[in-house]
Amino acid sequence: MNKAAFYELIHLPKIHDTRGNLSVIEGDTIPFEIKRVYYLYDVPSGSERGGHAHIEQLEFLIALSGSFDVVLKNGTSETIITLNKPNIGLLIPIGIWRELQNFSSGSVCLVLASDVFAEEDYIRDFEDFELFKKGISKT
Repeated sequence: MNKAAFYELIHLPKIHDTRGNLSVIEGDTIPFEIKRVYYLYDVPSGSERGGHAHIEQLEFLIALSGSFDVVLKNGTSETIITLNKPNIGLLIPIGIWRELQNFSSGSVCLVLASDVFAEEDYIRDFEDFELFKKGISKT
């Protein structure tokens, strides 16, 4: 994990071939067992995705095609990561707010998740996220 412990960029193995490149995710390529796979595509120009944090779930994002920005917030600071290479993925730890924006035409975002969908794992309100980061429960 980088010094801010916000995220980690992971370079996936890239097998060069004159017929086209191939990248593989297996074994310990990423630090969790994949329990869910989904992808975002045909995102209209100017639209945003994400806008949430996870309490327990890790996610690994890859721009399979095109590019997009991932805005990450940890409660005290913010960083923007541009994903635009299919052999570099972004590991997002638990408790990090994410917003995906600036999707290029034809972009595809692949998401590998450490758990199946569970609505109770999502923090969808930024004010609730700020309370969560301060250790305050909204009840």
